[in-house]
Amino acid sequence: MATGVNRKISAASARAHTRRAKKPNSLQSPSGMLKASLVVLFVGFLAWAYQVTRPPPPKICGSPDGPSITSPRIKLRDGRHLSYKEHGVPKDAAKYKIIYVHAFDCCKHDDVLAKNLSPDVVEDLGIYIVSFDRPGYGESDPDPNRTLKSIAVDIEELADQLGLGSKFYVVGFSMGGQVVWNCLKYIPHRLAGAALLTPAINYWWPGLPANLSTEAYKQQRLQDQWACRVSHYMPWLTYWWNTQRWFPLYSVIAHSPDILSHQDRELLPKITNRKSYMAQVRQQGEYESVHRDLNMAFGKWDYSPLDLENPFPTDEGSVHIWQGDDDLLVPVTLQRYIAQNLPWVQYHELQGAGHFFVHVDGMTDTIIKSLLGVK
Repeated sequence: MATGVNRKISAASARAHTRRAKKPNSLQSPSGMLKASLVVLFVGFLAWAYQVTRPPPPKICGSPDGPSITSPRIKLRDGRHLSYKEHGVPKDAAKYKIIYVHAFDCCKHDDVLAKNLSPDVVEDLGIYIVSFDRPGYGESDPDPNRTLKSIAVDIEELADQLGLGSKFYVVGFSMGGQVVWNCLKYIPHRLAGAALLTPAINYWWPGLPANLSTEAYKQQRLQDQWACRVSHYMPWLTYWWNTQRWFPLYSVIAHSPDILSHQDRELLPKITNRKSYMAQVRQQGEYESVHRDLNMAFGKWDYSPLDLENPFPTDEGSVHIWQGDDDLLVPVTLQRYIAQNLPWVQYHELQGAGHFFVHVDGMTDTIIKSLLGVK
């Protein structure tokens, strides 16, 4: 009878035989799935944020998908075009030649001088006026490399190509008035005189007292404080901020009546008569017009108007600031401070006047006669 072999098996070996082979786990642990989901969400958020903060490309006038060209334009040295409109007497017969710089969210058709100057004053004094679309507005090409100096150089080149002579006058309203500061800084040798009509103020200009600037800044509506703050500290976010619908927009972009003074409301019928050309103002894109304007106006400047020197040391010309004391857009306290610290500026403060005092009957006649030194 055969007998079997008696083997001794250790406990460890027995356990090894009874243990099942491990299979690779095809599913991640809950913590791993959470991490992967968060990464995907974060990447998705970044892609979304990039898209919503990136402005769409401009619709260039004259391009296949862009608006048509309806006004004369000059071609600048860098290849851009600047659209303009002439008013008054023919420039060859003019004694005084004025370049008008329009305000925020406006265009060359918003020339308050041409609209409001008395025809008798224009003819008797021989006044020629040219208004133009600032870059990105109306029919002027956007300037992707726009700087404080570049807009002044554009104005100089406009004068040269139109043959306005070695010297000319500049008049700017609101943000157009702020552009006149750039002319006084970068092309003072080309100016015969300058008038700044309620020029916009940058709350971060060096030289403004912090307490005075902060007080004026906080007098704005909260939504406008934020819009200015974004333009100054995060200009790359300006497009999103002023197109989103979560928070109130910048009051001027939204055309809010809450920023109008008593006088402004009375003048409103004169201001809102813009239906025939209003669509042209932002036709190349909101970013290239109003949003880029905000970034330039409230961004970081490489100089301060408070540091400017008198461009007319021998009184061969003059610089004037006109300001209403009831202006709810431009703080009169800061305007006074600037004028007090620039003794060569002739400051005119109008009692009870708001932002749109230039539309008061006879006001532009007074402004231009003062600028030209005539009665």
